[in-house]
Amino acid sequence: MTVYLVGAGPGDPGLITVRGADALARADVVVYDRLASPALLELAPAHAELVSAAKAPGRAELSQDEINALLVARAQAGATVVRLKGGDPFVFGRGGEEAEALAAAGIPFDVVPGITSAIGAPAYAGIPVTHRGVSTHFTVVTGHEDPSKPSTDVDWAALARTGGTLVILMGAGNVGEIARQLIDNGRAASTPVAAVRNGTRADQETVRATLETIGAAGVRAPSAIVVGDVAALDLSWFESRPLFGRAVVVTRAREQVSGLRQRLVALGADVIELPAITFEPIDVALPDVTRYAWLVFTSANGVDAFFDRGLATAGYDSRALAGLRLACIGPGTDAALAAHSIRADLVPGRPIAEALLDAFPEPGARGERVLLARAEQGRDVLPDGLAARGYVVDVLPVYRTVRAEPDPGVVARVAEGRVDAITFTSSSTVTNLCDVLGTLPSPQPLVVTIGPVTSETARARGLRVDAEADPHTVDGLVDALVAAVHR
Repeated sequence: MTVYLVGAGPGDPGLITVRGADALARADVVVYDRLASPALLELAPAHAELVSAAKAPGRAELSQDEINALLVARAQAGATVVRLKGGDPFVFGRGGEEAEALAAAGIPFDVVPGITSAIGAPAYAGIPVTHRGVSTHFTVVTGHEDPSKPSTDVDWAALARTGGTLVILMGAGNVGEIARQLIDNGRAASTPVAAVRNGTRADQETVRATLETIGAAGVRAPSAIVVGDVAALDLSWFESRPLFGRAVVVTRAREQVSGLRQRLVALGADVIELPAITFEPIDVALPDVTRYAWLVFTSANGVDAFFDRGLATAGYDSRALAGLRLACIGPGTDAALAAHSIRADLVPGRPIAEALLDAFPEPGARGERVLLARAEQGRDVLPDGLAARGYVVDVLPVYRTVRAEPDPGVVARVAEGRVDAITFTSSSTVTNLCDVLGTLPSPQPLVVTIGPVTSETARARGLRVDAEADPHTVDGLVDALVAAVHR
């Protein structure tokens, strides 16, 4: 039994340390803060118990004493416990109190430091807390002391005289009074101030003012407030990303979403996962593959299902395909095939069934056979078209596409129009999302599709298609989205 006090960083899940991610991967119980990114919870095993200890100004789901008792109890029951805390556990994170409670109970614990918002939030706002010729030191202080303390230990007069950079955490509600005390004690009223709200997140906001004006600038929690000449620097990089602050819905199946999500996050988007479909395995009755001249795949999911539940279940490996020519509908499917150490013989220029049909050679002999591994329900363009050419086509269902059960909170956000764009990667994502929502909100968010077939389905459901990927790949989809946003 061990409790890991893990710093989650200020918000961007990519800022978790390797050691922190490793602790999450082994957790039986995760007790997490409001400011820890929900994406980090996905690093925990499926069996892990997730307990919210969310705290917000004026309310808390669990008191600190209750959190301490929970950590001790779960550890004494033999669980590996991760206490996932926003920022760094020991920088205004009350991690010291939790460590004291664990030590008193004889519970072993590890501390995994995290990036504190005192440096992370300013860095994402393009503000270095130290800068040659401007500031050689910085001080971090809380702007909200424990109200039960008999006296304050924040000496604002001394801080005003110290100079350098002052970073104030948890001070949004008191920023006007803090500014007044700093001015009264010698800091110039014209001293630059920057308040970075939700630092490192896709909804980050930076308010710039001076000590004289910051009180009326509308600073909201949670904000890291930077006081000093460095606050006048604006080395913007994060907030200048092309999709910064845009809420983008991804309807792709959760099994396939990672690459698209990573691309969008790298461009600054607030990615909202609303998987409209999911995949169910089915029993694959693998025929004698030596009877076929061609094996055709129409999706990466079909490739994986064929190898994992077809060949492997039948006791074969890729050597069984030695005499076949292989065709893939596009580069994504070809990449999935390459992961099994095989390259396709035929990949058309456009990843749609019509293009694959056009690129397919004439049969070497009448009745040459093609095995088409695909979803249980699919378009008949390929089997019908190949049959018309003289091939004998056998369709091998290797997986089933079904409607996913989406998160009601995410559905409500989309239905209320609190998103900027929706991406569709297949006709089934369009159909299933429309079935869930009924209609899209008005005015409609931007709709971007991966190709003409998906666009046709979207228009048939009454959607306005604003952009279509060209090429019809995930990268093409992202490029089309960026162009549509900036139009």
